[in-house]
Amino acid sequence: MNDLSERSVVERFRSLLRRKRSLDAPRVIVTPNELSPPQILATRFLIAAALLMLVFFLLWWDREGLRDQADGEISLSDVVYFTMITVTTVGYGDIVPVSTHARLLDALVVTPIRFGLWFLFLGTAYQLIIRQYMEGYRMAKLQSTLNHHLIICGFGHTGLSTTKELLARGAPAEQIVVIDQKEDRVRLAGSLGIAAVQADATQEAVLRDVMIERAKGVIITAGRDDSTALILLTVRHLNPTVRLIVGAKEEENVKLFKQGGADAIVSPATFGGYILAAAVDHGHMVQYLDDLLTAQGNISLIERAVHPEEVGKSPTALKPDLLLRLYRRHQMVPFSELDHITQLESGDIMVLLSTSQNGAARDTD
Repeated sequence: MNDLSERSVVERFRSLLRRKRSLDAPRVIVTPNELSPPQILATRFLIAAALLMLVFFLLWWDREGLRDQADGEISLSDVVYFTMITVTTVGYGDIVPVSTHARLLDALVVTPIRFGLWFLFLGTAYQLIIRQYMEGYRMAKLQSTLNHHLIICGFGHTGLSTTKELLARGAPAEQIVVIDQKEDRVRLAGSLGIAAVQADATQEAVLRDVMIERAKGVIITAGRDDSTALILLTVRHLNPTVRLIVGAKEEENVKLFKQGGADAIVSPATFGGYILAAAVDHGHMVQYLDDLLTAQGNISLIERAVHPEEVGKSPTALKPDLLLRLYRRHQMVPFSELDHITQLESGDIMVLLSTSQNGAARDTD
């Protein structure tokens, strides 16, 4: 793209983002996951302080049920001291509850608070120290294995279906990475045996973490065209050569994504509409298309380069495969001219209709 057209594309993306965000502004929600580590630490410190104060006031209110083994009297400092050794489970035994009421208070109220404080401290240590260390270790281990991999940005219904089909077609699970901001989707991806990162795919740092520079392809199924636009521009900036497949929600944005650098744009709603309309007069078409496009079908639609042993042969020699489309020197050969192709050439790209067994055996690209 020249400078003028590139600026035009960027301005249209920005316009799209402004329009979408203005419509969605009332639905902005702040979740606990958006708190920074210092905010998490401060929040939990306040909770711990509140629980300590609660225990102190309860013990001070019921101080008549306590006995100091040294002098038999309970002062303010004694209650502060007893509060701390009680919640920390030190228990020196110099101050003890002697009345039934005080013992019930310790067993039914103070003890649950004591457990709550310990879980609070352990949770803080895990989230701020242990979890970050473990996530860093797992990320480093993942990065060492990623090469020529697929990155799926967005794991809604479309992303899930895409991933399942990739696995059914033989894509290695260890070479697929999912990025999604929702924890339940990330866990679902993990249950399929693939790596998943709970993060925002529009961020450069996140894409660098999943080794975007070494990726084979990126599939964007964000579910929103504004998010898709941001991811598209970020991916194309970080890796200008990676194959980029985009799912578009609105048909009007298909040309926009193409100008933005997408190699292929699929509009699930549009394609679904075509199939639904065709099914009105063609009762078996939906079943046939499902058979054709899925890995479990008896026939396959495959794309591959001409094999060395096929160079110089006629397309009819590909039987039982049927040549549907041929690309030669980066140009599509018109359908009307396919019958006039007598020899296949090195570098030709073919789209074939094949049986699943034959297609799986020969589709090595």
